[in-house]
Amino acid sequence: MISWLRVPEPSELPAELKELMGAAEEKFGFVPNVLRALALRPDHFLAWWRYYDPLMRGEGKLSRAEREMIALVVSRLNDCEYCLASHSSYLRELTGDPTLPDRIVANWRRVEELTDRERALLAFAEAMTLDSARLEPEDLEALRSVGLDDEAIFEAAEVAAMFNYTNRLLNALGVKPNREYYFRGR
Repeated sequence: MISWLRVPEPSELPAELKELMGAAEEKFGFVPNVLRALALRPDHFLAWWRYYDPLMRGEGKLSRAEREMIALVVSRLNDCEYCLASHSSYLRELTGDPTLPDRIVANWRRVEELTDRERALLAFAEAMTLDSARLEPEDLEALRSVGLDDEAIFEAAEVAAMFNYTNRLLNALGVKPNREYYFRGR
C-alpha cells in the first residue's frame, strides 16, 4: 500500500509527471511513493514540486545538509513517517554519516557535533512548528547571531513551512515511505 487513496496508473499521468518519475527512478532505482501518491492531482503536485525541488536542492543561503536537518526536526515533531525515512536517507548520503539522522531525530540537542548555526536553525524550526504565532523578533536575533542574514532566515522559514505542510498532507493521506529509504546511506 502506497496511500490510503487511489494511486493513479502511469498511463493516466501527464508527460511532465511521467518524465519526473522516470528521472527519479533513474537516480534512485525506484519511484518515490510521494510522487506516485500525490500524482492523483497532477497540477497540484507539479506546482508543489516546482517550489519544493529548488527549495531543497537548489542554490541557497543554507547548505543542503542544513535544509535536511530542518526537514528532520519538523518531520519528527509532526510524526511524518514518510519524511523521516526519506530525509534521513538524504542526510546520510549528504554527510556520509550513517547515524547522524537517527541522532537528530532522537534528540537533536544532544548531537555534539552540530554547529552553533545548525543548533540555531533547528531551534527556530522547532519553535516555528510548535507555535509560530509566539515567535518574536528576538527569535530571529538568535539566527543573526550565528551569521545568518535575512535571506537565510527566510529560507529557513520556507523549509520549515514546506515540511509542516508536506508532513500534514502525507500523514492525512497515509502515504508510506519506500522501504529502500531505510537502507540508503548506511
